[in-house]
Amino acid sequence: MHSSGRGGSNAEMFGKMLRFFRERAGLSQEALGLKIGYSKSQVAMVERGQRPPRDEFIAEADCALGAQGALKAAGEGLTFGYLASWFEPFAEEEITASARHEYETHVVPGMLQTDGYARTVLGSGYPPVDDDKVEGRVAARLARQRLLFRKPVPDIGFVLELAALTRPIGGRRVHKEQLDHILEVGALRHVQVQVMSPRRQTHAGLSGPFVLLETKERRQLAYVEVQDHNFLVSEQPALGNLFGKYGILRAQALSPEESRDVIEQVAKDL
Repeated sequence: MHSSGRGGSNAEMFGKMLRFFRERAGLSQEALGLKIGYSKSQVAMVERGQRPPRDEFIAEADCALGAQGALKAAGEGLTFGYLASWFEPFAEEEITASARHEYETHVVPGMLQTDGYARTVLGSGYPPVDDDKVEGRVAARLARQRLLFRKPVPDIGFVLELAALTRPIGGRRVHKEQLDHILEVGALRHVQVQVMSPRRQTHAGLSGPFVLLETKERRQLAYVEVQDHNFLVSEQPALGNLFGKYGILRAQALSPEESRDVIEQVAKDL
C-alpha cells in the first residue's frame, strides 16, 4: 500500500512537442488558437504543461499543424501534473485495463461525471484552488473517461449508493444532465451500473468506497481514497479482500435493470 505524493508528468513533454510543430508551421500561439477554436492563453498553458488538452484540442492541433498523427499518439498516454506521482502508474494501467470496477457512497464516480458535475465537485474542495487548477483537474478527469469507449472494450462496473445519485450537485440542470449521462453509459453492453438498495439494513461496503483494476496482463490493483488521503493497494491480503468485497456488493445490490428504473425515477422526480 502506497500513500500519496506529488511529481512531474509527461504533459510538459507533450507541450514541447506541440510548440515544435507550431513553430515549424510558422504559427503564433494566438494563430494556432484561432485555427483550432481555443484562446492564446489555453494554447500557452498546454505548451507549458500546465493544462491538459482535451481530446478535441489534440486532434485539431494535429491536423492544423500537419503532425501526421504524432500529437495524437503522444496524447494517448498523456498523464498530467494534476495527478499525484504515486497515482500515475495506476492511471497508466487504467488506460489499457481489461476491467475496472468501483463502489461509491456519496458522489458520482469521476469516471461517470459530466463536465459540469466534475467542475462543481473539483471546485468545492478545501483548501480552495485557483480556476486554472480546477480546469486542469476537470480536463484530466474527463480524459480518463476514454476508457469507457475504448476498443477492445473493457469490463466496467459500478455499485452506487442512492445518496450519490440524489444529491443535486451543481443544481437541477447539472444534476439532470448527470443522471442522463449515467443512464447513457449504463446502456453500453460492457458497462454495468448497479444501485445499492437503501432498504438494505447492512452490506459489505460500509467501510467506504474503492476502485478495482485488472490490467491487460490480468494483474490486480486497487485504489482507496478518503478525505484527501489516497492509497494504492497491490499486496495481499488487502487486495484480495477488496476484490472479494466487491463481489459480495454486486450480489447485494439491485440488478442493472432494477437500478436503471431507480435512476430514471430519480431523474423524473427532479
